[in-house]
Amino acid sequence: MPKQRRSFSGAEKTAILREHLIEKVPISEVCDKHGLQPAMFYQWQKKLFENGAAVFDQPHRKSSRQEAAETRRIAALEAKMQEKNEVLAELMGEHVALKKTLGEL
Repeated sequence: MPKQRRSFSGAEKTAILREHLIEKVPISEVCDKHGLQPAMFYQWQKKLFENGAAVFDQPHRKSSRQEAAETRRIAALEAKMQEKNEVLAELMGEHVALKKTLGEL
């Protein structure tokens, strides 16, 4: 009877890796305990070390000056859009009125 393939969540993989790396449990014991092949354990460990730097890379925070400038820019753009909407509404009103006088509506 073939073995069923087991999938581990990220938290489970981290806990298994922690057993070896922090608690110093030999890989053979960890793998036997969790029914895992050592090759899979080493793949997880490699992936952890390759992507570990992403944990420490934090997005750059904007300074208060940059945030204020961005807020002013957003306010200016919103005002400009509001003005365009008003002009468009006025033109559409004039267009409809003109069509009514010409008898097209």
